[in-house]
Amino acid sequence: MNKVRTQLMLCGGTGCHANYSLKFKETLQAELQAKGLAEEIKIIETGCNGFCAVGPVMLVQPEGIFYQKLTPEIVPHLVEEHFLKGRPVKKLFYTEPASKETIPRMDQIPFFANQVFWVMRNKGVIDPEVIDEYIARDGYFGAAKALKEMTPEQIVEEVKISGLRGRGGAGFPTGLKWEFARKSPGDVKYVLCNADEGDPGAFMDRSVLEADPHAVLEGMIIAARAINAHQGYIYARTEYPLAIRRLGIAIRQAREYGLLGKDIFGTGFDFDIEIYQGAGAFVCGEETALMRSIEGKRGMPRPRPPFPAIKGLWEKPTILNNVETLASIAQIITNGGKWYASVGTEGSKGTKVFALSGDVNNIGLVEVPMGTTLRKLIFDIGGGIPNKKKFKAVQLGGPSGGCVPEQYLDTPVDYEEIAKVGAIMGSGGAIVMDHETCMVDMARFFMDFVQDESCGKCTPCREGTRRLLHILEKICEGRGEPGDIELLEELSGIIKEASLCGLGQTGPNPVLSTLRYFRDEYEAHIQEKRCPAKRCVALLKFEIDPDICTKCGACFRACPAEAIAWKKKEIARIDKAKCVKCMTCFDKCKFDAIS
Repeated sequence: MNKVRTQLMLCGGTGCHANYSLKFKETLQAELQAKGLAEEIKIIETGCNGFCAVGPVMLVQPEGIFYQKLTPEIVPHLVEEHFLKGRPVKKLFYTEPASKETIPRMDQIPFFANQVFWVMRNKGVIDPEVIDEYIARDGYFGAAKALKEMTPEQIVEEVKISGLRGRGGAGFPTGLKWEFARKSPGDVKYVLCNADEGDPGAFMDRSVLEADPHAVLEGMIIAARAINAHQGYIYARTEYPLAIRRLGIAIRQAREYGLLGKDIFGTGFDFDIEIYQGAGAFVCGEETALMRSIEGKRGMPRPRPPFPAIKGLWEKPTILNNVETLASIAQIITNGGKWYASVGTEGSKGTKVFALSGDVNNIGLVEVPMGTTLRKLIFDIGGGIPNKKKFKAVQLGGPSGGCVPEQYLDTPVDYEEIAKVGAIMGSGGAIVMDHETCMVDMARFFMDFVQDESCGKCTPCREGTRRLLHILEKICEGRGEPGDIELLEELSGIIKEASLCGLGQTGPNPVLSTLRYFRDEYEAHIQEKRCPAKRCVALLKFEIDPDICTKCGACFRACPAEAIAWKKKEIARIDKAKCVKCMTCFDKCKFDAIS
């Protein structure tokens, strides 16, 4: 007889693993065993819960109590109070920033309450390593319907009705891509999943794979039926070991259940999936470079046309969709394309998953309906900017995207609307920046990434991005010259027009968007040799304002170079000969006495 009365849904995503959730689990299991509760209380390690800022997190079911910031040290008290005495531990409840009100349940926390979970409907709810738990939540029902009740033409039509667009960045209509591949002649076709997530600050695909791998497999099965493909590949970067391990388990379980392999659902349709591990090259996120990599060649893009739907992997018709796109497919088939299209805007249907990071209180994974404003995303769900600092910009679309400033916070999350303000939706990375961020240095950071990741095949990208980086470095170091801004604009235009693939074509976007909205910062760096955000070290000279200094000594205690002289009740002084300009004193001073 099953004696389990309580299930502890412990987040087991990479973020919580990094915060010692496995040690917490081990300690909790031992304590439950010692108290004779191991048979009554079961610990289930789920995928990413989404609320990374307060991890490790755990949901106590069926009570629905949400615990956050768990540590191994709290385990004895937690078990004694909650699981023996029935008194939930309030100090582990989530509390809104700047609020004394405790909020124990997930649906009462604004971070969760303002989201709509479609792609992430199973996150934190199931054990991703147990196929029965996925099936219990209507898993593989969409695949069964597609294979047993629908023709390939009907599947494609349903996806077209849904209005689903590729979530990997370009936003191409998914149903249209499938239709091209279905109509392409040939007995051999392929279905590929792009899990080569490489944008700085992006962790959407990794988290979906860790939390709900079967959703991606089911989407690939339906796609295969739609174009009559019998082999699929998931291209995942090797830096995602947990996602790859759980994918491998899911594939083995699906084969054992007859959901992959020969004669799926007794329909005579054959389809199987393999995982191909990439070495982490950003350019392999581009579809033709990814295909060359699977073929065992160097990951470099090729000219298009012909497009992959006509001539892709091994020169055969191929469709490539990213993780989030494929995770949406089964629900579209199960519930209908009109159901999916009922949410979103005229040109952008459904929901979108964002990885919210940077200078924001609630760092984590967020899913919102298309059309949600950036303000709601950053302030209502993200909790605003830490330490009462001011919002400056949000970088959307990673190194291929652009910075959106404060005046456009009411822009809806929509492919066309985001493009109008100089950014792109991208795969969903959203890096928030406060007023202490130097936008010239931010452009330099992204250009350094783009230049390093360029495959070198085409000259505009290889040499142009190198030249852009050199100019930005020069400006940040105080060596900027009149005409540099105009040269940045001219070079960016050439690179966008002449590059072979999307990496080069969108690479200059961070430069162009920061020039568009923060040109005054470039001018201050060049003309005044001054960094308004006080971040470019070469342009800084540290001084302590005696009228503001409170004589607290915080800067003295923090300085790693011993460059600050201070005695009790005396104003601190900086020895410029010893100062290494590490910014520690500036960051530690709570009174803005260091300028």
